[in-house]
Amino acid sequence: MIRYVGLSILPLLLASTPASANPAGTAEDYPTATIVDYVLGCMQTNGQTRQALESCACSIDVIASILPYDHYERAETFKSMSLTTGENAGLFRESAPARAARTELKRAQAEADVRCF
Repeated sequence: MIRYVGLSILPLLLASTPASANPAGTAEDYPTATIVDYVLGCMQTNGQTRQALESCACSIDVIASILPYDHYERAETFKSMSLTTGENAGLFRESAPARAARTELKRAQAEADVRCF
């Protein structure tokens, strides 16, 4: 009987949570390979310790709560392409969309640093 009551409350709880409460989403919205890549890179920078693992995992969770995956992907693409050499790479460094995407990612990373490190 208790199990039945618990299951009957579930739809009410889900209905009471506004869909817009977290517009960016969660790390579950990010592909696993992206999460792992971020955490491994973060741990390479911050040390190969359990504390670094926990802080880096927290960091990507915070970023995912702030940035939808398509914004994160766009910023990472601009960031990596801006590291290439040549005249054409300037578009990835100097264009307004590139600067805006990188700024958005930097803000999310700064928030993650404050919350997780």
